[in-house]
Amino acid sequence: MRHHFSRKLFASSSPFSHLVMEGGFGFTAGIIGQDPVTGHVMGGAVGAQCEQMLRNLKTLLAEHGRGLGNVVRTTVYLTDYADFEAINEVYARFFDAPFPARTTLQVAGLPLGARVQIDAVVAM
Repeated sequence: MRHHFSRKLFASSSPFSHLVMEGGFGFTAGIIGQDPVTGHVMGGAVGAQCEQMLRNLKTLLAEHGRGLGNVVRTTVYLTDYADFEAINEVYARFFDAPFPARTTLQVAGLPLGARVQIDAVVAM
């Protein structure tokens, strides 16, 4: 098992790995639309948070020679299911068909007041 904490994403002091690799797969931690330098969550519309969130996921995967085409499954967490269509619009611009399997859930809250979060299983 290999653990990775990215230096290209915000340096959180929380105890977690951004990516754990085992058995030909990688499992990401929850990723939000956090600015990799300041650590602030992108303001404004949920679409902007989703775009930054997916850019952060791409950055993490690129460190291991992988891209969004290697994503097998995602779980997307929303604080308001009314944002579902806005998230789908951004998500479809980042992922190509055939899309990874996906579960989308509404939750009571996310880290740092984020409105959307993703985690992924990746073929390594």
